[in-house]
Amino acid sequence: MSGAGAPKVTVDGTGLRVVVIAASWHEQVMDGLLAGARRALRASGADWTEVRVPGSFELPVAAARAAAGGADAVVALGVVIRGGTPHFEYVCSAATSGLTDVSVRTGVPVGFGVLTCDDEAQALDRAGLEGSHEDKGAEAVEAAVATAVTLRDLVVSPVLR
Repeated sequence: MSGAGAPKVTVDGTGLRVVVIAASWHEQVMDGLLAGARRALRASGADWTEVRVPGSFELPVAAARAAAGGADAVVALGVVIRGGTPHFEYVCSAATSGLTDVSVRTGVPVGFGVLTCDDEAQALDRAGLEGSHEDKGAEAVEAAVATAVTLRDLVVSPVLR
């Protein structure tokens, strides 16, 4: 299982402004990811806004706008299921590269909750639904909030030699 060895992350996100951006494809999977994200956000104490975009390809541009608009963290949720054409690779690559670029360029953490699965069963198993083995929506929130807290509290000191 891909989640083996994952840390349990618990932080106080009180005062943080988080934007959750969710794709619209694969409604059942997305409902699970969003429910997990909401649970984790409530537990963290952060304030949040949800935005929907058509698909995973559109996540980076919305994340860039959220970061530029003052979000302390962004959570990107989506699912891409492999089909019979190279479309899967293009969308997965664009979403991953785009979200990474937003985070590095802006300094705003982006929780990566984009499932890239071979089939619908894999996606459902990671969606945080009843019977799922993983809750990637919650994990993406936990990572983004924990990183935002770390960055907020980060004090850069001179390197000691």
